[in-house]
Amino acid sequence: MPRPTGNTALKAARQTAGLSSQQAFADALSAAARQLGMGEVVVSTRQIRRWESDSPPWPQDDYQRLLTQVLHLPVEELGFRAPWDRTPPAPAAPRPSARASHMPSALRSALPRPAQSSPLQPATIGADYAIVTEAHRRLYWSVAPATLVQAVAEHANLGTALLGETSGVARRVLAAALAESLLLAGRIQFFDLRQPEQADATYLRALQAAGEADDSLLGAAVLAHTAFIPGWAGRREDATERMVAARTYARRGPASAELLAWLDAVEAECLTRCGDNRAALTLLRRAEDTLTVGNEHRSPDWLTWFSPVRLAAFMGNTELKAGHLPQARVTLQRVLEEMPGTDGKQRVVVLADLAAVEAASSHPAEACELAEAALDQLAATWYATGMERVRDVRRALAQWQNSEAVQRLDDRLYSWGATLSSFQR
Repeated sequence: MPRPTGNTALKAARQTAGLSSQQAFADALSAAARQLGMGEVVVSTRQIRRWESDSPPWPQDDYQRLLTQVLHLPVEELGFRAPWDRTPPAPAAPRPSARASHMPSALRSALPRPAQSSPLQPATIGADYAIVTEAHRRLYWSVAPATLVQAVAEHANLGTALLGETSGVARRVLAAALAESLLLAGRIQFFDLRQPEQADATYLRALQAAGEADDSLLGAAVLAHTAFIPGWAGRREDATERMVAARTYARRGPASAELLAWLDAVEAECLTRCGDNRAALTLLRRAEDTLTVGNEHRSPDWLTWFSPVRLAAFMGNTELKAGHLPQARVTLQRVLEEMPGTDGKQRVVVLADLAAVEAASSHPAEACELAEAALDQLAATWYATGMERVRDVRRALAQWQNSEAVQRLDDRLYSWGATLSSFQR
C-alpha cells in the first residue's frame, strides 16, 4: 500500500507561488494579514504542517481569506474538504483554463497567472477593456443596481480570464481596470443591495487585482471600502485596522487632497456607527481643512463618489447622530441645494437624514414630508442604504404613529408595489 503523501494540492500551490519552505509560506500569509488590516492574525509553521498533513483541517474564515490572497486559488482547490461535505473525495483534476471555466452572474475567486509564452492578447487589451469599465462607472448613477451588478460581474469575469492571456505592461493596465470593476461590484453589493458578505469577498478580489496592477491608490480605495463592513457592524477595532492599511497604501502613491479627505470621511462614518461622534467630527473637520488647502496631485478618474458636497453630507449625518440638530439641519439643507441633480442616490440619504432631524426635533409632519420625498426619489433610483435611512425615520416616529401624517407615510412605505419591490430587491 502506498504511503500517504499529505496535502499535495496545497504543497504544489505553495511551491508554484515560489514559497519553497513552510516557513516562507507562513511568513507570506502573516504579511498578507498585515496588508489586509488583519494585524492580529499570525500564521505559524505548525499551522502549515497541519494544513499539509494527510487530514488537513478546514481553515477558519480569516485563514481562508489569506490562503486565497497569497495563492490566488479558492480553498476548495487547495486540498481542503468542508466539514459539511459528505461526498467521497474526488481525485485531483487539472485546474481548468481561464477559457474553459464559466460562472455566469458570479465572480470568479482566483486570478490567473501571467502568460508564460507569447501573450494571446494585443498590447491594447487593457485600454480596450477599460473603456467598458469607465462606461459602467457612469452607468452606476442611473441604472438599477440589480441589473448593473450582473453586467459588472460578467465584465469582471472577462477581465479575469484575459489576465491569463497577458503579461507585462498590458497585464498591469488590464489589472487596474479589473480592480476598478470589482470595486464597483463591491460598492453595489454593499451600498445598493446590502449584501456585506458578498461585498467583502468581492473587495478581496479587487485588492488582488490592484496588487497585480501595483496600483497603491486603488489598493487604498479598496481597503477603505472594506472598513465600512466592520464599521457599520459596530466593530471599531476591525474598521480602524483596515483604515490604517488604507492610509498606508495612500502614502505610497501621489494621493490627492480629495482622496485623503475621503479617507478621513470613511473613518469618521465608521466611528459614527460605533458611537464615537466626537472623534468622527474631529476627522471631518480635518477633511474640510485638507480640501481647503489642497495639494498638487490630481484625483484618479475613478474617484467619482466624493466631493466637498459629499463631505458635507457626511458631516450632516454625524451632527445628527451627535444630537447637534440645528447644525445638522443647516448642513443638510445646504447639501440638498448644492447637490447635482444627477446624484439621486445621495439625495435619498440626505432627505432621510433631514427627516430624522425633524423627527428628533418633535416635528412629525415635516419629518413625514421629507421621508415621502425620499420615497419619491427611491422610486426613480433604488438605493438600499437610502431605504434603511427611511425606515430608521419611521421607527423614530413611533410615538406619533396614529397621526394622519405618519399613517400617510405608512401607506406609501407599505403599499403593494413598495412592499413587493423591497422584498424582490
